[in-house]
Amino acid sequence: MRSTSLLRAGLAAAIPLAVDAASGSGQSTRYWDCCKPSCSWSGKASVNQPVFACDANNNNLYDSSVKSGCDGGSAFTCASQTPWAINDQLAYGFAATALSGGSESSWCCACYALTFTSGPVAGKTMVVQSTSTGGDLGNNHFDLAMPGGGVGLFDGCSRQFGGLPGAQYGGISSVSQCDSFPSALQPGCRWRFNWFQNADNPTFTFKQVQCPAELVAKSGCRRSDDGNFPAFSPPASGGGGGAATTSSASRTTTAQGGSNTGCTAAKWTQCGGIGYTGCTNCAAGSTCKVSNEYYSQCL
Repeated sequence: MRSTSLLRAGLAAAIPLAVDAASGSGQSTRYWDCCKPSCSWSGKASVNQPVFACDANNNNLYDSSVKSGCDGGSAFTCASQTPWAINDQLAYGFAATALSGGSESSWCCACYALTFTSGPVAGKTMVVQSTSTGGDLGNNHFDLAMPGGGVGLFDGCSRQFGGLPGAQYGGISSVSQCDSFPSALQPGCRWRFNWFQNADNPTFTFKQVQCPAELVAKSGCRRSDDGNFPAFSPPASGGGGGAATTSSASRTTTAQGGSNTGCTAAKWTQCGGIGYTGCTNCAAGSTCKVSNEYYSQCL
């Protein structure tokens, strides 16, 4: 017969350790420096694999040791890791983070639901995955990745694209400037002026959540402790939104695909792309816009 102490030890081993979800109030900035994400290197955290980096043509690199374009190498941020809208009140994206009481090993590939508390996006929610960290970031600081947000301290975009328009800090000032960006970056650039309403570094409250599958599909990275955090519950759409219907394979350019022309896709949702079989008509007030051959969206 096993002793009571042994039974307790066995039970303790069978019960997963509780993980505290990070939460608090935070500050945001914006950037797109084209550098290889810092969480794309191996050994940064307990994850299934590092964050995808891409070559200059936005093809995934499967060798995590490739040197960053910001350090003379050929690895860059993938264009698929730009933000996109799910509905009027919800968007997904990526960020460089620095949180109080944590470290790179606790931040890399973690996901956080940000509820904005200032500016034109107050009340909206954005779920971001941490793909980079930075010594130049303050406490509870999320540097939101968006093309045209400015290259900041580093500039891998000159090496990858010959440079991008806009100031070093803050980036571009109008949506029309997005037209001069590489086509793969244009949807994420326009997102800033559409869903994000050109908000200037809004504040927010945040809470760590399980990573939505759509984010993991684009980054390739999921933490081993991800299942210990609360599942994310999307907020109700604020007018014409709808469920989170996005392509997990996407980088978003021809309105191909789609076989259901008799139904209507809600504003912000997918309406076309290779392999897509859903609704191709957009709700009143929106039009099906091409992002790339795999993804078109009602905007």
